[in-house]
Amino acid sequence: MRERLLLVDGQGLCYRAFYAIRHLSNSKGEPTNAIYGFMTMLRKLIREEKPNYVAVCFDRKEPTFRHQRYEAYKAHRKPMPDELQEQMPHIKALVGAYGISIFEKPGYEADDLIATIATQAEKMGLDTLIATGDKDMLQLVNDRIKVFNTYKETVVDREGVKERFGGLGPDRVVDVLGLAGDASDNIPGVPGIGEKTAIELIRAHDSLAGVYQHVDQVAGAARQRVLRENESIAELSKDLATLDRCVPIDVNLEALKMAGPNEEELISLIKHFEFRTLLKEWAGSGESQKSDRTFETVTTVELLDRLAAKLSKAKAISVDTETTSVNPFNAHLVGMSFSIKPKEAYYVPVASRHHQGPGIALEVVQKKIAPILANEKIKKYGQNIKYDYLVFKRHGLELRGVSFDTMVASYLVNPSKFNHNLDDIALEYLNVRKIKLEELIGSGRKQITTDLVPLERIAEYATEDADCVMRLVGPLETLLKKNNLTPLFEQVEMPLVNVLAQMELNGVALDRDLLSKLSVKLGSALEVLTQKIYREAGEEFNINSTKQLSDILFTKLKLPIIKRTKTGYSTDADVLEKLAQNYELPKRLLEYREIAKLKSTYADALPSLMEPGTTLVHTSFNQAVTSTGRLSSSEPNLQNIPIKTEMGREIRRAFVPRGKKRKILSADYSQVELRILAHVSGDPRLIQAFHDDLDVHEFTAAILYGVNPKEVTREMRTVAKTVNFSIV
Repeated sequence: MRERLLLVDGQGLCYRAFYAIRHLSNSKGEPTNAIYGFMTMLRKLIREEKPNYVAVCFDRKEPTFRHQRYEAYKAHRKPMPDELQEQMPHIKALVGAYGISIFEKPGYEADDLIATIATQAEKMGLDTLIATGDKDMLQLVNDRIKVFNTYKETVVDREGVKERFGGLGPDRVVDVLGLAGDASDNIPGVPGIGEKTAIELIRAHDSLAGVYQHVDQVAGAARQRVLRENESIAELSKDLATLDRCVPIDVNLEALKMAGPNEEELISLIKHFEFRTLLKEWAGSGESQKSDRTFETVTTVELLDRLAAKLSKAKAISVDTETTSVNPFNAHLVGMSFSIKPKEAYYVPVASRHHQGPGIALEVVQKKIAPILANEKIKKYGQNIKYDYLVFKRHGLELRGVSFDTMVASYLVNPSKFNHNLDDIALEYLNVRKIKLEELIGSGRKQITTDLVPLERIAEYATEDADCVMRLVGPLETLLKKNNLTPLFEQVEMPLVNVLAQMELNGVALDRDLLSKLSVKLGSALEVLTQKIYREAGEEFNINSTKQLSDILFTKLKLPIIKRTKTGYSTDADVLEKLAQNYELPKRLLEYREIAKLKSTYADALPSLMEPGTTLVHTSFNQAVTSTGRLSSSEPNLQNIPIKTEMGREIRRAFVPRGKKRKILSADYSQVELRILAHVSGDPRLIQAFHDDLDVHEFTAAILYGVNPKEVTREMRTVAKTVNFSIV
């Protein structure tokens, strides 16, 4: 099998990455969308194509020989966006750190460099794959050179070129472009000659030269005249489209070899741009945990006594639990791990009526460990320690002295980071590649619970968790201090952990009977709506099928097409709302979807989430999810209970106090963001408005519209509200 060379059109890939991924930046505010997209696409290409040699080619800012020949060449193109321009040096730095050769040369485009390298590689006996989105690259295709279309993700060979150009081979691509031009590069071509006509002419007369030799045989006097009048333009266009295969560059095969990355430089760059996924793949094997750390499995009461003695003397310990579920309210305790100092950890397997595997009886563990966990003088560290708090609580153990949560600390340091799980932050701050839970329990239908994992494997995994937490506290404390976040962490976020845990433990009461009645009511409403929809459509169909619905709306009823998807026409809410302004069926469909969601998400689902034997639902309040600092709620999401419609308000009525003499109190800050704005800006009028207890949006509307506050309409206030929050 011949060796393979991958040539990448770096300029084209940068643009594609920039527009494919929008609004991505690191915690410093630096744009990173093009960098991330480019490296992700490049990594995928290399992984899938497995080349022996790789090179990436870029354009330069200087004019090329084509600009000298034709001043308007690419003149219609807008300048490179500033955000992309800012990322270009970083993209090149990452490519270099990955051990890949970069080519760029003043006066030439990346396409010419690719053409030259591919031509020389062919002479060296290599097979070449060119990754690009430019159709002019198809002129290079032969038995040894193929093109990978980065938009369609397909490989184009000779037959592919013929299919694309109506039977013409790669050597006739530039002839077609000579006649038809290329709008993307502002190559003019012959006026009035499109690609389809150009292909027909070249196919009939073999080449551009052949067309002009037999121009009198071309059908239509007007077309003959246009061709004759623009012969020089056609020749110029062909020349502009022809790639230079002899650019004076040194193509050293050894330099193109995949030599492997400069790991230190690569990791440093990836950390700077905060690419969690890339860090996982390119951080090397990470520090070896097995060789330089010790862990002990505590399987006897004697060993447990020794551990308890050590723990009771410690100023701080890290703690972690292993359970049968990620839901603390139905999880059974399988074991617990502790660390007192870095690189040393202990695992205590627990046996109970729910878990009959090897371990010490739960009652014994409770007796020995309870005083330590409840001792507030011993600081407790953990990762998502709220989960452990709840698990311990449900197993008769009180966790006090909670002082450091690595997940919360990571979140405060970088709230815009997508994930703050222990695998990610251990890799980021310790360069430790942890054992993944999936390696122990599997995934999908074959997934098992942790109580079925062999003791030695779960012990290794659990102690690694406890050890990583202990080792992470130091670097995270340093970062919190550096960013002036220590007071927020110690005085707000960590005390909040216990509060949220207790809130989750208390749960939220629901009226089961009311939800049952609502389910029936919503079901009846759906049946009525379904029949109305069938009548409007003129036939029965699967309302929940996007394809069938699309066929009804746009093929049968010929409604205006608002938005296309890769597979057809969109029927999302935005589309239906626009159509509903003029058509009845889309209006009915929106009603159907709203009621169907209320039924499935709330009326039917909430009763199934109640704790057995109670009417309580235990949600999770997430401290480390939103980038704004707000809490979020999940499993179920209790922050998104509908209120806009009467049906939605009925769902809300199912949330009730836990006793007849109790009330549900609703409390909210009054314009807290704008109060902060008034304080920070020192705006005297805004401050006075708050002192006078005015409706601040009404106050702003009066200023905007020059009217008395009493004359402010609801619409005016809405506009003013938008203005106020746009400033924030």
